[in-house]
Amino acid sequence: MDSAKEKSQTETQAQSVKKNQQKLFHVHERFAAKDEVVSIIHSLKEVYLHQIKTEKALERFTFLVDEYQEQPHLVDPHLEEIVSLILSKVCAKDCEHSHRSLLFTCLYLLTKMRGYKVIVRYLPHEASDVETVLDLLGEEDPSSCKNWQNKYCLVLWLSMVSMIPFDLSRLDSQDAQAKLPVMDRILQIGKTYLCVTDKSADAAAYMLARFLTRPDVKKRKLKEVLEWAISTLTAGAGGDASAYFMPNNVIASIMRMLATLCKTGAREDLIPYASRILHIVTHEPAIHLSHNIVIRKLGVKLIQRLGMTYLKSKVATWRYSRGRRSLAINLAKSPDVQQVSKPEAMDEDADVDIPDEVEEVIEHLLTTLKDKDTIVRWSAAKGIGRVTDRLPRELADEIIESLLQLFTLQETDGAWHGGCLALAELGRRGLLLPQRLPEVIPVIKRSLNYDEKKGFCSIGAHVRDAACYVCWSFARAYEPDDFKDYANDIASALLILAVYDREVNVRRAASAAFQENVGRQGNFPHGIDIVTACDYFAVFFRAHAYLKLSKFVAGFPEYTKPLIDHLVEFKINHWASDIRVLAAEALGALVPLSADYFTNTVLPRLLDLAIGPDLNYRHGAIYSIGQVCAALTADGQQVADHHITAIAEIEPTLRSRQLLLGLGGEYMRKALCSLVKELSGTELFKGHSVIETWQLLLDQCLTNVHLDITVQEAASEALPHFLSLRGCEGDDSKEKIVRSYIDSALSSTMEKSRIGSLISLGALPEPFLRHRLLTVLSALIRCSKKLSSLDKDWAESRREAVKSIQKVCSTVGTQAEGDANSCICRVNISEVNEAYLYGMLDYTVDSRGDVGAWVREACMEGMVSFTKSIAEQTPQLLSPDHVSRLCVMLAQQACEKIDRTRNVAGTALASLLHTEPEIPHIPCRGQLLHLFPRGEENQINYVSPSVTFPKFVELLDLEVYRYNVLLGFTVSVGGLTESLVKYSHAALLDYLQNPAKQERVGYVSDSIILIFKKNQKDDRVIIPLMKMTSQLLTGGIYDQLCTDTDFEFPLRLIEALKEEISRCGDPQKLLVAGEVFSGLLIFEETVRSKSLLQLCIFLCHKFPIVRKTTASNLYEALMANDLSYPEEVLDEMLAVLSDNEWDEPVEKLRPIRNNLCTQLGITPPVMKKKV
Repeated sequence: MDSAKEKSQTETQAQSVKKNQQKLFHVHERFAAKDEVVSIIHSLKEVYLHQIKTEKALERFTFLVDEYQEQPHLVDPHLEEIVSLILSKVCAKDCEHSHRSLLFTCLYLLTKMRGYKVIVRYLPHEASDVETVLDLLGEEDPSSCKNWQNKYCLVLWLSMVSMIPFDLSRLDSQDAQAKLPVMDRILQIGKTYLCVTDKSADAAAYMLARFLTRPDVKKRKLKEVLEWAISTLTAGAGGDASAYFMPNNVIASIMRMLATLCKTGAREDLIPYASRILHIVTHEPAIHLSHNIVIRKLGVKLIQRLGMTYLKSKVATWRYSRGRRSLAINLAKSPDVQQVSKPEAMDEDADVDIPDEVEEVIEHLLTTLKDKDTIVRWSAAKGIGRVTDRLPRELADEIIESLLQLFTLQETDGAWHGGCLALAELGRRGLLLPQRLPEVIPVIKRSLNYDEKKGFCSIGAHVRDAACYVCWSFARAYEPDDFKDYANDIASALLILAVYDREVNVRRAASAAFQENVGRQGNFPHGIDIVTACDYFAVFFRAHAYLKLSKFVAGFPEYTKPLIDHLVEFKINHWASDIRVLAAEALGALVPLSADYFTNTVLPRLLDLAIGPDLNYRHGAIYSIGQVCAALTADGQQVADHHITAIAEIEPTLRSRQLLLGLGGEYMRKALCSLVKELSGTELFKGHSVIETWQLLLDQCLTNVHLDITVQEAASEALPHFLSLRGCEGDDSKEKIVRSYIDSALSSTMEKSRIGSLISLGALPEPFLRHRLLTVLSALIRCSKKLSSLDKDWAESRREAVKSIQKVCSTVGTQAEGDANSCICRVNISEVNEAYLYGMLDYTVDSRGDVGAWVREACMEGMVSFTKSIAEQTPQLLSPDHVSRLCVMLAQQACEKIDRTRNVAGTALASLLHTEPEIPHIPCRGQLLHLFPRGEENQINYVSPSVTFPKFVELLDLEVYRYNVLLGFTVSVGGLTESLVKYSHAALLDYLQNPAKQERVGYVSDSIILIFKKNQKDDRVIIPLMKMTSQLLTGGIYDQLCTDTDFEFPLRLIEALKEEISRCGDPQKLLVAGEVFSGLLIFEETVRSKSLLQLCIFLCHKFPIVRKTTASNLYEALMANDLSYPEEVLDEMLAVLSDNEWDEPVEKLRPIRNNLCTQLGITPPVMKKKV
């Protein structure tokens, strides 16, 4: 029953993963975008003259086509209609060049999606189209990369129309001097476009290769074109090194043309030139020594095509033929399956004369299997398969022997990869006979486990992936009877990769290969059950594959020990530490399936490895020992006394060998902490002497300032379990432990040391907190605040203090009338709430930025969790003041500048609104639910400023939230990030410019003054507030209030600004204040005079940058606002502001400034005498 239930859960999880990935990868069932695609093509005629509309149309067309990049076959039924529509518009007489370029761009996008070989079939190919295409090509400039889509599509079209079944001379003009013959024109176009640098060169290579196969062209032009190609490639034959400097695009295009010609042309026409071309490709430095991957790949392709040219087009009679390949028959195991065609004992092609050039081709292909680039090796592997298919059996056997020599430790990973690809090609073509399988299968099994460590990583994923391809090809190649002896080994190897490989592509490749073998071979044990659970989608998540799928697979006896052995031998010593940890967890999950094997074989092996010389083995083994012992105990198995003793000796042994020091020591400490955590949950070490050793280990890991933070985290996870193990000890022992942590936290002079102590306090189990809660909470609350100048920048320690407060509160629970020294109750709840609210005001800044955000986020998360737990257990403890302050603080943080913080705050506020049971006393709950409806709280992306600010700006209508929300908007609108300022500013302007709610401007203005008063001299708030105010003044918000003498905001703002800039030595603050004063010039005379006076004071400020910027601001303000000055006076003032150098000495500028004051109608400012 348990197995069936587990299988059902596994299938459900796999189906869920499959559905999610289908959505992710846009799985379609039909070409649903056809009508919109056609509509866009029709609309191009109307929009091609408008750049923005054109870009939008092309962007949409690209998006629609790219949606089917992975399923292009769905478009096939509609391709003819779409291609015909595009070309009909291209050929229209009124089609201008710009319009035509857009049409060809659409055609190219279709070609990119479906492939040029498919699109070519739907291109018109009437005799009349020849001249049309040639004329259109004549309008294009081959040397320009502009409109390259036009040229690419036209050359592709030319490859189709040039194959019309008529002699081309019939299309020549009657006037011989008017134009070149059509044949010459096409060849000239082909040669020209072969040498261009854009995509048109690919189309030209394809076009020329097809064109040269025409009987009339072949007779008259083939020799000429081939000689031209050979001479161009050699570029001065006879050993001249100039070929090495030939442009790569020219070499690649000519080689592509020759390779395609060798594929489509007649063998007897090409043999006279084959030797020369082969010599060039294998000896010219520009090709075989090229660093260009495309050239090397095309060289391999051309060599294999030349090799096939030397051999007659005849399939080898000796190859293995499986016969009928019906999956239905394989699965049903029908007795009437067609028998396999076995290879003949005598090879009728044995006496065929093989040219010497073929040996050179084969040698080059075998060498290229070791190339550094995958695409080159892949081409060589296909070439091996194609050439071998035309060789006698003896030569083919020699090739296989050479391939097997690639799988040695002396060879590189590239050789192993290329060898696997070649074996797969031979196998699927029936060229790898069953007699070779005893030699090949061991090689494949080694390849499936290939993983070579290189520094801090490894190489081999591509080799394992290729080995899976070999197994996939063998499934299609061999009859089940010929493959049955190897089925179990291959099945185990593939399943090991499918559930335990680090790389997702290898896991999926192994799953696909296993599925293919189950369907084709039908003799893999429990194949159908496993394929159902471990399909392509299910193995996507590594942890799911390791911990769930592997347990399901290991439930079948045939696979249990292979999976366990693989983890012990290959995974617990993996180069990646996360894989070692995951492998240990997987071992623990497999214990119930073979407990005796673990007790008698695996555990002794792990104990030996745990104190061995290899770091990776030690690390993985210690993790595994904890998991295995915990699982054995949970399964009711006994762990032998000598094993317990050996486990207890691990830490002292490592310490005595000094293996707990350095970077490797940190790995060991984390592993030992995990060991302590797992074994503390068992009864194995209760009362054991090793307890004190473990206590010392955990204390060192938590408080040692030289260790990485991850060591502290590992120790903090182990400590609660370990202290639970010690929970049976007396009160004196508990008091001693708690007091040591508190004293260490309060007296620490190093932040890391305090963090370790705080983590320890947060990890205390309930027995340790009983009758000591007030002492612990007091210490944590003190550490959550800035105690002195020493710890004022210790944001991380304050964050850990807040987290520990939340953990302690969660551990002790709440009782309304309980003991204040043992649980949260009426007496101590206010202290916790105040600590959280105090932490939400932490804006500490250091070289890393706003590190106080860590504290604020921890406070928000902790306070919301604390509030929800109280609402569930003792809702009477929630006071209206506490809930109200919490909500407004969350609203403020949701409007601030850090994306991560906004996300935490927004999520927390939504959580409070929609939690069950309902949290009482939330202010304006109805309005909040209108803004954040139930069911949509998880769909809002609070990280995105374009989503968050338009929602939260509506809270300005609610008086209880207004001040805090505007305070949050202040630091965002006045921030530095472009997108943040853009969306927050736009949201605030839209809110204030609502003509139906003019009163909003008044109460927002009052809130601005209030922010000035409450945050006086706090530059973190004041400077952004000035920036925001300046933007509001210039944004048209106050245009209707400019002449209202009862509107007190401008005068109050001036007084607030004067207070802020008094004795200010910060140029940045003064510059922003100057912008606000310039914005205030829009108001009536009294406000304007006061603002002008302040600006004139700035004109003679001691900072040159302030003087220059003020002059510029005042100039712009006088130009932008109608201030009722006579035109000649205004011109003179503008000249003074623009013509003078305001960074000159103040003594020289003061008379100029005073004269300007007179013209402005204000009394010149006088410097106060220093007392």
